[in-house]
Amino acid sequence: VIERAGVVFDRLVVAVLVNTRKSPSIDAAERAEMIREALDEELGEAAAGIEVITFQGLTVDLARQRGATSIVRGLRALSDFENEQAIAHLNRKLAPEVDTVFFMTGIEYAYLSSSLVKEIAAFGGDVSAMVPEPVARRLREHRRA
Repeated sequence: VIERAGVVFDRLVVAVLVNTRKSPSIDAAERAEMIREALDEELGEAAAGIEVITFQGLTVDLARQRGATSIVRGLRALSDFENEQAIAHLNRKLAPEVDTVFFMTGIEYAYLSSSLVKEIAAFGGDVSAMVPEPVARRLREHRRA
C-alpha cells in the first residue's frame, strides 16, 4: 500500500498511532523503526522521501498539522470496508478538507492481520513469508527477550 501510494502522492507520511487505550506488545516508536527499516530494505532509495513518525490524537488533526489533503488507508477484504468507511465518514465530518483514499492490499497479503502475525510469532512460528525481514527479525528478538 505504501509503495503504491508513493506513486500517486508527492509526499507520504506513515503515521504510527500511540494509542494510550491499548497496551501493544511492541511500542509505537519501535513499530515506526520497524517500518522505516522495512521501507529502506524493500524500496531502497525510493524510501528516502517517505517519513515515518509516531503521533497521538486524531489522524485528521495530524493531517491538518502536516498540510495533508488525503489519508491513505489499506483494505484487505470487503470485511474491512464497513469499519473503514465509518472512520472515513467521521474523519470527513471532522475535517471536510481531508479525503480518505483506499488502496487494496496485494492479494498475497489479503489474509494477514497484525494479530495473526503476532500470535504466530509469539508461538515461535516462522512469519518471514508474511512480513518484511526487518519485522520478522524484530519479532524473533522480542520472543527471545
